[in-house]
Amino acid sequence: MKYFASVFTLSVFALVVKADTVIPIHSLESGQAVLGTITAKDTDYGLLLLYALKGLPSGLHGVHVHENPSCDLKGKAAGGHFDPDKKDKHQGPYDKSGHKGDLPVLYVNQDGVASTPVLAPRLKEKDLKGRSLIIHEKGDNYSDTPQKLGGGVSRIACGVVPE
Repeated sequence: MKYFASVFTLSVFALVVKADTVIPIHSLESGQAVLGTITAKDTDYGLLLLYALKGLPSGLHGVHVHENPSCDLKGKAAGGHFDPDKKDKHQGPYDKSGHKGDLPVLYVNQDGVASTPVLAPRLKEKDLKGRSLIIHEKGDNYSDTPQKLGGGVSRIACGVVPE
């Protein structure tokens, strides 16, 4: 009987343990080609993002959580940056005076691979549900000057966060 109780308890525990959120990322430029995944995982320090992407242009790219769960219309259907507190300011992932849609900049190596993990200290996994992630063509200066929204320019990749 003790064995049965132990197995039952472990089985229930396994069902309760939350799985990480895996977000498939697609190109917005080359016919929706799959570029890989971003895995989101809660930590004591914020949201850990684990990148497993290939086929992106090398360099730095802005990455943002967008309001809508859609990549249609070349990513435009994703809407604006996630801003639940209506701050309407682009201040980066570490400054509490800005909106929550800013993620740490993405580094892509010369082979087009992104695998460097980043930490978004102001977010939790639940914040991503019902949203999308957008990767922009250029880097992000975490400011609205000289260009609005960090100067990331066009949207080149997108992923809808599963519920």
